[in-house]
Amino acid sequence: MSSDLLDYIPDGVFTVDADWRITRFNRAAEQITGIRQEEAIGRRCCDVFHASICESACTLRRTLATGRPVVNQVVYIVDADGRRIPISISTAVLRDAAGKVAGGIECFRDLRIVEELRRQAEAQDQFADIIGRSAAMQRLFELLPAIAHSDSTVLIEGASGTGKELFARAIHNLSRRRRKNFVAVNCGALPDTLLESELFGYKAGAFTDARRDKPGRFARAEGGTLFLDEIGDVSPAMQVRLLRVLQERSYEPLGSIKPVPADVRIVAATHRSLSQWVREGKFREDLFYRIHVIRLELPSLRDRREDIPLLIDRFIALFNRRQGKDIHGVSDDVLARLMEHDFPGNVRELENTVEHAFALCRGGLIKMAHLPVHLRPASPAQRADKSHRMTLRAMEEVMIRDALRRNDGSRAKTARELGIDPSTLFRKIRSMRSSTHAPDGPASTAG
Repeated sequence: MSSDLLDYIPDGVFTVDADWRITRFNRAAEQITGIRQEEAIGRRCCDVFHASICESACTLRRTLATGRPVVNQVVYIVDADGRRIPISISTAVLRDAAGKVAGGIECFRDLRIVEELRRQAEAQDQFADIIGRSAAMQRLFELLPAIAHSDSTVLIEGASGTGKELFARAIHNLSRRRRKNFVAVNCGALPDTLLESELFGYKAGAFTDARRDKPGRFARAEGGTLFLDEIGDVSPAMQVRLLRVLQERSYEPLGSIKPVPADVRIVAATHRSLSQWVREGKFREDLFYRIHVIRLELPSLRDRREDIPLLIDRFIALFNRRQGKDIHGVSDDVLARLMEHDFPGNVRELENTVEHAFALCRGGLIKMAHLPVHLRPASPAQRADKSHRMTLRAMEEVMIRDALRRNDGSRAKTARELGIDPSTLFRKIRSMRSSTHAPDGPASTAG
């Protein structure tokens, strides 16, 4: 291929000889890298691109060693101005007239526009740093501004790992109190004596080691928001103390007889069903109604599976920044496995899973071998079974099945939640029943 013809290709193209020195460098390569052709030719490719894989996992070197081409691997290079640029590279071997290896060729495509489009798409699927395109999360996003504008006490209920503190922070950051402190305390992690001093502080001389006054969390949160995490785990005695503070809007530090006014918004959270605990006599009814002014129930990750790919991308970007890596995604079978898993630990478990994979991954793609052992196929036969992989259709069926379960089998409600026409949902369910992925349970047409 002539150099003139290479200049008409929209992708960057360069070739190297057996000594890894660049022999051709087209116009698109100049535009993407900011390096002129005459500056690049004759130099070693690693000195021109400064790519994330140049030193340890050069794709072109692997192609020349194995004879196998690489197609569309995503890496980052550094341009002439020091900016990191995402590119997709493909490599192949160059041979001379006698068929001997004479060097290699690499094509690369600028992914900055793709990255920007993806960021714009992600911005539509998140609210105050909380990610979710599922119907359940979108409903919560719609409620948050109104809840934040109010000054009422909020109770957030949800399983462990669903992001209760994230929602509490979002409420604070959207409220008129955002310029004051957001203070969090885990009520279930401290015994009563420590929790009381943490919340209310103490005066010098209140006990043996109290040599000077210490402000508590209520004082630190003055004018702002106090997040009482796992409020369902506090003792009956502490429940009485909290009830008095909420009723009187004041508290007394340990060792003090003078009440201190508290201008603090309370956001409480629990992984328990407090209404059930009230019925069982384990939580005070009067305190329950004090904190139950506004209630948010956060969905488990198994009830918002369509958010899993978004969350994976967010965690990959997070760990890339923290660990200085350039991992660009997960393989298809890994995504399928994560979409199938029920995640009893919810979003926190997914984050830990991605972090585990990062520790083991040395390339640009997270693969099945990088997942925790309990998420990998149990046997070689399962690993070889391609039918185990979840197709796009199977993912859709999982989401429909979950939505039907959440809506007690109502097709009308399920169609509204999924944002599709009821007749479309009916056709999909009929198709599912004719396959091995039929949804369990009734499918009522009632609204």
